[in-house]
Amino acid sequence: MEIINLKTKDIKPYENNPRHNDDAVDAVAKSIKEFGFLVPCVVTAGNVLVTGHTRLKACKKLGIKQIPCVRAENLTDDQIKAFRLADNKVSEIATWDYDMLAVELGDIFDIDMLEFGFELDDFEFSLSAEVEQDNERLRTDNSYNLMYNDQSRTDGWFQMPIIKNDDYTPSDLIGFNYVLNTERRDCGVHFYIDDYQFERIWNAPSVYIEKLQEFEGALTPDFSLYMDMPMATKIWNVYRSRLIGQICQDAGIRITPTISWAEPETYKFCFDGIEQGATVSVSTVGVKNNKDALTVWRDGCDAMIEKIHPSKILLYGGMVDYDFSGIEIVEYVNHVTENMKG
Repeated sequence: MEIINLKTKDIKPYENNPRHNDDAVDAVAKSIKEFGFLVPCVVTAGNVLVTGHTRLKACKKLGIKQIPCVRAENLTDDQIKAFRLADNKVSEIATWDYDMLAVELGDIFDIDMLEFGFELDDFEFSLSAEVEQDNERLRTDNSYNLMYNDQSRTDGWFQMPIIKNDDYTPSDLIGFNYVLNTERRDCGVHFYIDDYQFERIWNAPSVYIEKLQEFEGALTPDFSLYMDMPMATKIWNVYRSRLIGQICQDAGIRITPTISWAEPETYKFCFDGIEQGATVSVSTVGVKNNKDALTVWRDGCDAMIEKIHPSKILLYGGMVDYDFSGIEIVEYVNHVTENMKG
């Protein structure tokens, strides 16, 4: 196969091309700009396009003067027509493994994949359309991880999954976002920094449970409870944290539950699912230099101690001015902050 460079102005689009591709031009242009032109176009002996119409439009939009091409000199006219259609059609046959897709997208940090048309709503629609024909309930179970829900192991009116007391105290902690890119295994994994990072474990528990099994243990995800969130969202985020913890324990991973709260109304559910006298984890990140946040934190800590009576508190982010009344405290630094100071 010989690759030749042809001027874009000399390449002729096939006049009867049945493929509507205008909506894809911007995404392809961004792809070429980001990664380069890595797939040659195919042309006839007369420079008429066989495949690559969208790429040609994208190159013209980017002002690219010439592009690599391959001549389909060994194909008959019928084969050229057939290949032109088949090249587009076969891509429609492939489907996504949505768990693995979530992993791959979640591991890309420096490139905005939305620019290439990866929209979560599109995936959910495609998945529902595909599965709905066979089993609508299965689609719903997968979306909400209902297959993991065991109502015989829940606590409180909101049925928060119960996390057993493993009395687990990590020797050190690393953030979940480093799990796939570290050689360390002699530590625990925390979920305190950036919700978007650990949405991945909710979207694909089985994939990441296997990774967490390689470490000492883990804290449960600290899905955010912002004061201005709807109460339903706060309940949902506590539920998700508890369920991930229960799933991990069922897989043999040592777990310490992360406790978080917001206004006093959240006390009705945010301590449910935790055993009396358990070892728990609490974050002080963002609290020390904010008087209002510190007040909310102290009030919630009072309520937690009264409800759970924890035997030990793993304090992530450093000590604050608070009387822990003889409870054993183990401090862990925020490595992100420490690295920035360094």
